[in-house]
Amino acid sequence: MLGCGGGGVGLRYRLTLATGLVECLCFAGVVFGWASLVFVLKTDGYFTDLCVNVTTGPNSTVETDCSGQDEQFSLVFTVTSFMNNFLTLPNGFIFDRFGTMATRLLGICLYTTGTLMVAFSSSALSMLLFPALSFIAVGGILFLITNIQVGNLFGSHRSTIITLYNGAFDSSSAVFLIIKVMYEGGVSLRSSFLILSVCSVIHLLRTFFLMPNTHIPYPLPEGFTYGVNPGKSNSFNVEEVEKTRETGMTSEGEGPAETDDMPLQPDDVQQSEDSGKVDSFRSCVQSWFFLWHLVWLSVMQLRHYLFIGTLNPMLNRLADNNSALVSQYTNAFAFTQLCGVLCAPWNGLIMDRHKGKPLAPGETDKEADLRSSALSLFLTSLQCLLFSICASSPLLPLQYLTFILQVLNRSFLYGGNAAFISIAFPGVHFGKLYGLVMSLSAVVSLLQYPCFALVKGALGGDPFYVNIALTLLTLLAFIHPINIFYHCRKLTNQRKDMAGGAAITLAEAKM
Repeated sequence: MLGCGGGGVGLRYRLTLATGLVECLCFAGVVFGWASLVFVLKTDGYFTDLCVNVTTGPNSTVETDCSGQDEQFSLVFTVTSFMNNFLTLPNGFIFDRFGTMATRLLGICLYTTGTLMVAFSSSALSMLLFPALSFIAVGGILFLITNIQVGNLFGSHRSTIITLYNGAFDSSSAVFLIIKVMYEGGVSLRSSFLILSVCSVIHLLRTFFLMPNTHIPYPLPEGFTYGVNPGKSNSFNVEEVEKTRETGMTSEGEGPAETDDMPLQPDDVQQSEDSGKVDSFRSCVQSWFFLWHLVWLSVMQLRHYLFIGTLNPMLNRLADNNSALVSQYTNAFAFTQLCGVLCAPWNGLIMDRHKGKPLAPGETDKEADLRSSALSLFLTSLQCLLFSICASSPLLPLQYLTFILQVLNRSFLYGGNAAFISIAFPGVHFGKLYGLVMSLSAVVSLLQYPCFALVKGALGGDPFYVNIALTLLTLLAFIHPINIFYHCRKLTNQRKDMAGGAAITLAEAKM
């Protein structure tokens, strides 16, 4: 059921879920609506000093070449997307070490600073975009990290809610479309970003009234409360909860805990169930699960980042610099981003589809969760392959399909990333592992800028060969779900062998 505990507690859980959804939908991932914001920034004259007049054709026609301006905008997005992911590692450590309130206060400070910097920037201060967009991106990812744990409040719907929040994060990129439409209606860029700055009051209210000081544990202890709730303690030791899941004992060692949600260890990191220890952070990082998950995320994320960062010049090239047509396709892209929040829960339903069904003899909940995640990861890889093929096509009308596949795949990608980490590894390391995988994938995402430079220089503006290379690279993403599938099948065969051995022993005993 959605909601736990008494009526007041259940209402608070639902209110936390709803307001967190609004926060992710309206604020967290706005920087990924970059294509819409670039349209406004170009109109306001940002980086126009990089546009030069060139003479072309037999009639010595003078044209304005703004490829340098496009390259600078691409660099802004490259730096922003890198900071968004790379700083997730220290932010994950802050979240695990200092808890929700400290992490959210840091995020609010960064986000507000970034929106104010954009509000008071101008064409003469174009360089402010580099720190400003980075602050907004890092603050937004902190909102997402602290909201992901809300899924722990809803038991069997945990993965669905995690993916829902990630979908809302993706859909928030449409906020820059709203700013673009308002700009075309006469509202200045400064006014729009001042409004975003004032909305930080909402984040503060959620932090103090609807979020825990530390963390929301999983599985959820009976009567768990948080926020302003006089007379009740909301302090739970997440590491103790994880240890309970490992050993099947209460923290005092008095007997079995009321949960059969025993963790499934990644390959080569198996340990004794009665050791009383949670897997170390190092052992998780050194597992094959983590390695292939990093490859899975990195190659697909690079494909998405390069697409978003070069969307405006790509549309200009395909539309022969028809600004009205470019604006039409930019709006279409931004509108499809709104659908991210609708697409993401499909992935969660795939991962939670086994909940409520009886487990196979000897099978743990963790193993069942992992088995369901294999299908999700495979479908995500397949979507990215199809998206990359469409994005490589020089046909402008086909880009409508590309936009649909892109938002569908992005929703599955980031929702599946967070859900898989929460399934395959101990919750006490979630922030650190989530941060590490995002940070390492950020290093790979830096390849988008040399790719853009290669297209502009050696390839004369035609990205066809780069797109083909990236499409082939996405094939590496299929290794991860295949590895999980064979791991789960190996566990199934081991259970069958153990059951067969036990049956033979029993028969011998009766002789």
